Amino acid sequence: MKDIYVQPYPEILAHPCPHLWSAVRRLLGWIGHEHLPEFVKIAMSVAEPAGRVSLQSEPYPIPVEGCGVLTVLSANLWHDWPRFKNLEKRLESFAQLIESEQVDLILLQELARTPFLNADEWLAERLQMAYVYSRANGSEKIGFEEGLGVFSRFPLKRLPFVRQMGRRCNPFSRRLALGAEIDTPCGEVLAFSTHLGLLRRENARQLYELHLWVDQISAGRSAIIAGDFNAPEHTRQIKSIRSYWQDTFREIHQHGAAATHEIRWPWGGVILSHRLDYIFLQPGQPAWQVIDVSHVDSPKGPHSDHRAVLARLSPAHLVV
Repeated sequence: MKDIYVQPYPEILAHPCPHLWSAVRRLLGWIGHEHLPEFVKIAMSVAEPAGRVSLQSEPYPIPVEGCGVLTVLSANLWHDWPRFKNLEKRLESFAQLIESEQVDLILLQELARTPFLNADEWLAERLQMAYVYSRANGSEKIGFEEGLGVFSRFPLKRLPFVRQMGRRCNPFSRRLALGAEIDTPCGEVLAFSTHLGLLRRENARQLYELHLWVDQISAGRSAIIAGDFNAPEHTRQIKSIRSYWQDTFREIHQHGAAATHEIRWPWGGVILSHRLDYIFLQPGQPAWQVIDVSHVDSPKGPHSDHRAVLARLSPAHLVV
C-alpha cells in the first residue's frame, strides 16, 4: 500500500473553494509553517482539500478465471464518530458478508481511520483485495478521519479519480466521489463510490455535478455509480438521474418499499424510513445486464446503520 497525491479532477462548474484554499496556503507559507501555533497546524490538516489517496493496485492473489457474473456491493459502514461503537466487530461481520456473497467489487462510504484501526487497511488485508481509499473529512492528526473506498478482487488500472462536489465553501466538511478503473476478466470496469450531502438543494447540485463528471470521464463507456446518495427515491434529483442511469434495484423490483436506512425512537419505533443507498448503472460500452439486486445485512450482526446494496451484473453478450 502506498500514499499518493491525485490532483482532483478539473472542475466542470465554477467552484470558489480551490481559489480560497490557494490564497490561504500562500498566506501561511509566507508566515512560515514552523511559526504556526499547533492548533492552526491541526486545523490546516482538517481543511486540506481532497486528493491524497492510499492505493494498493494489486489484490493478493490475482484471481484467474473467465468472464462471468460481476457481483457489486455498496455500503455505508457508519464510522459512528466519536464512539466508533463495535467498529472492528462490525467490520468482521461485513467481511463475512462479502465472503458469503462472493463479492467482486465493493464501493464504500464512511471508512474510518482512528488511532487504533484503519478500516481501509484492515479490510484490504482481511479480504485480500486491491483497493483505493480517499479521505473526505477529518484528519489523522485529530485522531479521526473518514472517506470513500473502492475494493476489488481484480487489479486497479491507472490512477484513481477524485472529485469534491458542491459549491458550499466549508473547508471542514466536504462531499466526494472516488472513481477507479478495474481490470476484470470481462474487460475494464469503471466504478465510482460517492457520499452526497444532507441539505436538499446542495444534494441536488452535487448529484448534477456527479452526473456531468462521470459522463466526462466515461466518454461513452459504461460505469457503475454507487453509494449513499442521501436522497429518497421520490426526490426530484433521483427521478431525474434515472433518465440517464439505470436504477439497478428497480430494474428487478419495480414496486414496493425498499428502505436502506431507518431512524428509530429509543424504544424501537421507526421515525423515518428511506431508501438512500443505490447502485446505478450508466449505459455504455461494454453493455451490462442486471441479473439480480437485493438489500442485504451482515450474517453475524449489523455492520452499519444502513443496509448494503448487492447487485449481480453480467455482460450483455452472455445473457441468453
